[in-house]
Amino acid sequence: MPTTDPQLATPETLEGNRNWQRWLLLVLLIYVMLLAVSLIGSGFQYAAGEQAKTLFTFASNPVMGLIIGMVSTALIQSSSTVTSIIVGMVAGGLPITIAVPMMMGANIGTSITNTLVSLGHVAKKDEFQRAFNAATVHDFFNVLSVLIFLPLEMAFGVLEFLSGHIVSLLHSAEGVGISGFNPIKAATQPLSDAVTSALQFLPSIYPGIVKILIGIALIMISITYMGKIMKSLLVGKAKEVLHKSVGQGPLSGIASGAFMTVLVQSSSTTTSLMVPLVGTGVLKARDIYPFTLGANIGTCITALIAALGVVGVNSGVALQIALVHLIYNVLGVTVIYGVPALRNIPLMLSYQLSVLASETKLYGAAYVGGVFFLFPLSIIFTFI
Repeated sequence: MPTTDPQLATPETLEGNRNWQRWLLLVLLIYVMLLAVSLIGSGFQYAAGEQAKTLFTFASNPVMGLIIGMVSTALIQSSSTVTSIIVGMVAGGLPITIAVPMMMGANIGTSITNTLVSLGHVAKKDEFQRAFNAATVHDFFNVLSVLIFLPLEMAFGVLEFLSGHIVSLLHSAEGVGISGFNPIKAATQPLSDAVTSALQFLPSIYPGIVKILIGIALIMISITYMGKIMKSLLVGKAKEVLHKSVGQGPLSGIASGAFMTVLVQSSSTTTSLMVPLVGTGVLKARDIYPFTLGANIGTCITALIAALGVVGVNSGVALQIALVHLIYNVLGVTVIYGVPALRNIPLMLSYQLSVLASETKLYGAAYVGGVFFLFPLSIIFTFI
């Protein structure tokens, strides 16, 4: 008969128990994220009501929406957090035409993380050049993707049309389940209603504003700790996938990058794992390029999960904006990597910039500060 004496427990048993605790905590954090999205959506409805569109007139210009998504992601350093918040905002009435450029901007903003990681190699010139090259491939790919798809979206609404068509096939206003029963709504609605009731002592629109702030805080907390737990459980597996897939071809690299990002719930983690490997000469920037593209696709899972927490009349558009994120990244990889003339542009530009930055460190600092903060903020102040 197996012993239950903790003093006689083997290291394997203790590790197994810790893993079960981590998985249970992960499930709880997913619930917290779904609850947070529900709070943000209902908070915006409460605070803005039918005036939700006027609340976001400051971002009615697609370029402004792009910049807001970019800067907010660069500051928070988590596209998963920003895209989940956008899903909640759409559920609360943010027009999808504004949300689409925000999603695109989030893609650019998240690439600052691995660029900052590359600065850790700055003491060694050649190593820094390789690391900065690997890091900024992601930046230039995301910028090129925006240059291609934002004009198309503004002119023809390609992403909105495709995602809307998919939603019309898959989704109803009452959400998932049988006979209109939504298990996610059943799990999150009571607590969301309890928060609303507890805030009724506040005047005017303030209960809605507080719900939005609580929701944003819960999303940031839940995604931060989800990432840490997923890394502790699966980052070893992710590294194993990375090493096994090197040299197996671009499709294998893209699939592995997407899979790794789903495992660790962070495209920044996936791409940042690769930068030191290139910096130290183990891999080349061209080797990790497909992994970077796959990371863009894998990070979409968080917004899709968040969309499951939205119920009611806006549940369709919440799912739609999550699908926009996925379709945009899949099309970006397909078009840019699939067309030889476009495929090498991010590699060429990142290499040229890395050579300049390794020769004069000021170029590297100017690039990070200018592209991610000074330039976008100057556009915001221009429109304001």
